[in-house]
Amino acid sequence: MTDFTWLVPLPVVIPLCAAGLALAMYRHDKIQQIITVTALALMVVFSGVMMWAADQGPIVVNVGEWAAPVGINLVGDRLSALMLTVSSTVLLCVLLYSLGQGITDSAKAPVSIYHPTYLVLAAGVSNAFLAGDLFNLYVGFEILLAASYVLLTLGGTFERIRAGAIYVVVALLSSLIFLIAIASIYAATGTVNLAQLGVRLSEIDPQVALVLQALLLVAFGIKAAIFPLSSWLPDSYPTAPAPVTAVFAGLLTKVGVYAIIRTQTLLFPQGQLNDVLMWLALATMLIGIMGAVAQNDIKRLLSFTLVSHIGYMLFGIALGSRIGLGAAVFYVAHHITVQTTLFLIVGLIERRGGTTSLSKLGGLAKTAPFLAVLFFIPAMNLAGIPPFSGFLGKVGLLEAGVDAGTSLAYVLVIGGVVASLLTLYAIVKAWNKAFWQPAPKPLPNASLPVALAGPATVMVVLSVLITVVAGPMYAYANRAATTMMDNSRYIDAVLGDEGRGEGNSTPVQGPDPVDESDVVDTGDDGVVN
Repeated sequence: MTDFTWLVPLPVVIPLCAAGLALAMYRHDKIQQIITVTALALMVVFSGVMMWAADQGPIVVNVGEWAAPVGINLVGDRLSALMLTVSSTVLLCVLLYSLGQGITDSAKAPVSIYHPTYLVLAAGVSNAFLAGDLFNLYVGFEILLAASYVLLTLGGTFERIRAGAIYVVVALLSSLIFLIAIASIYAATGTVNLAQLGVRLSEIDPQVALVLQALLLVAFGIKAAIFPLSSWLPDSYPTAPAPVTAVFAGLLTKVGVYAIIRTQTLLFPQGQLNDVLMWLALATMLIGIMGAVAQNDIKRLLSFTLVSHIGYMLFGIALGSRIGLGAAVFYVAHHITVQTTLFLIVGLIERRGGTTSLSKLGGLAKTAPFLAVLFFIPAMNLAGIPPFSGFLGKVGLLEAGVDAGTSLAYVLVIGGVVASLLTLYAIVKAWNKAFWQPAPKPLPNASLPVALAGPATVMVVLSVLITVVAGPMYAYANRAATTMMDNSRYIDAVLGDEGRGEGNSTPVQGPDPVDESDVVDTGDDGVVN
């Protein structure tokens, strides 16, 4: 079988090397742009190839030829490859949008550092998705933190510095809890390698394992903006430039969700805290969307819907079933694309109308009909209107809840339906005020350059494309869930079939040893059957 191990480090190495080149070319804007676009385009290509290759089995690279668990390893499996493909595509489109915008609306902003920082952010996201041990996952988060602060504060305005300070304090708190969790896990098991922890955590005192699991969930819950650890998000994201807000809203919280999926399925498959997670999912869905309904600014409204929809993902994870996990993975991929798209279009609304306040906007359906269409499609997708991918993902999650059959699962199903209806209400309210009702005062007659509208249009097309390919994509997510529910595949690929800890054998290749009839069936429209 063809060896695809060379693919795994590229999503980390390419943007890091490109960041160095872009920094060296800080006096040459055009060269910086070429370097960044080329690097991200290569990430998209290689991530897509990895997604295909990982469908045959996990691909493992031991950095420096030091075999796990002694050395650092990067692991590309179905989940990480899917997340890499979606995130690298989004990063590329947002970059193209930012080039059209001129990065920022402030002439005093150090634009020359934008490209290196953006590439470092891409490397941090990739490293987090590929990390094969907890400490390398921590490193990925810290790379994200450093790059995020620079991007959040571009322009140096008071609002951005204040929002950046809030973000950094919260992120540092999360990192501190994560470090305490890593130290505690190492003290209890003697390792931080994820595959080896998948074996050893089942052998320690269950009460100790429960404490370790809770520590990790708190750390990742802050990063994923799970209620009650989500209050920082609506104050941090809306103040940044539109492309920065878009990539943060689309990607950064999903890295936290990814970490929860990975640790819950690989390290704590017994699901002792699943009931707690279900209550947190319910609170996140409902409180987030009630916050959105109360907003009069589109950016803040979307920030609260972001929190709410994290609850849907947590719902699928907490069910602890293959159906629920597959639906959650699909919903994460869908939400990255749709949420990013909406924030980019809000940037267009702000440019066209001069504001994002719903009380000041109006009449855009008449004065900017193309912009109205661009907003309407992903907005309906976010609200879960059929036949969009948001509807398919929610149906999959609700079906998984009904399949679980517990009273708590039924409560979550009802909560999911209520949150979806409230999302539709919030979106329709925003649509009515910004596009249908007349503006209280005439809006500035600003044009929408093709350089801005083009990438936003591409993102809208991509969000629709997810609906078109929902069947194969949902099937891929279900296959990812199947292998995650049986963590032996991951463990054997990293540590070897024999010994599980010696790390001397070759990564396992070939299709998963599962009965295909067991895999959740999806129809051509992607709906779980």
